[in-house]
Amino acid sequence: MGKVYLVGAGPGDPGLMTLKGKGLLECADVVIYDALVSSAVLAMINPLAEKIDAGKRRGRHSLIQEETTQLLIEKAQEYAIVVRLKGGDPFVFGRGGEEMEELVNAGVPVEVVPGITSGIAAPAYAGIPLTHRLYSSSVTFVTGHEAVGKYKPSVNWQAIAHGSETIVIYMGIHNLPYIVEQLTIAGLSQETPIALVRWGTRTDQEELIGKLGTIVEQVEKAGFGAPAIVVIGAVVNLHEILSGCRPV
Repeated sequence: MGKVYLVGAGPGDPGLMTLKGKGLLECADVVIYDALVSSAVLAMINPLAEKIDAGKRRGRHSLIQEETTQLLIEKAQEYAIVVRLKGGDPFVFGRGGEEMEELVNAGVPVEVVPGITSGIAAPAYAGIPLTHRLYSSSVTFVTGHEAVGKYKPSVNWQAIAHGSETIVIYMGIHNLPYIVEQLTIAGLSQETPIALVRWGTRTDQEELIGKLGTIVEQVEKAGFGAPAIVVIGAVVNLHEILSGCRPV
């Protein structure tokens, strides 16, 4: 029996890949990777390794989750080093916990290798610090796209609105009108600053900055689509000052 490594590929910039993750890619026998893993990170994979695309994008699934987990089990019976390569961090909205649980139940040795999550990296590259002593001492990370049949029916946006000074939403573009509506009903001002960061940390990164009350209209006008991280809170105002210091 081989070993499965759940490796976080980071948000896209290959320089943000961890040394441990890079080393595993270079000696892997097989790599099963997600859709959001950048081509620059995929280029690190051992050229002799078997490469399998298990990417999931809205409405376009290469493999369903159950098939991916079964594939990992099968490959661990065939290869010594099996890498499950995930965008961002495996345990932050990456289904890594689900996959690891199934592997453990199947008796497959497994290890997680954390990666830099896009909810931290994308705002940083856009010049938006999630905490700042003058603006925010707390952060909430939440998904804007929930699984069907999950443990409870919906995100409590009332609690999210008042739970911290900075809100970071993963996969929030498709449901943005609903999310904005719920946060407004919960009491957030329509003047609350909001930023959308698309393809964070990559060379084609884009930002859309606005207010809670007008951002949906801005998104429609600009044709701003997924994948993107949404940041809500006063820290967004620092974008104007700090965005010129983006890494190169």
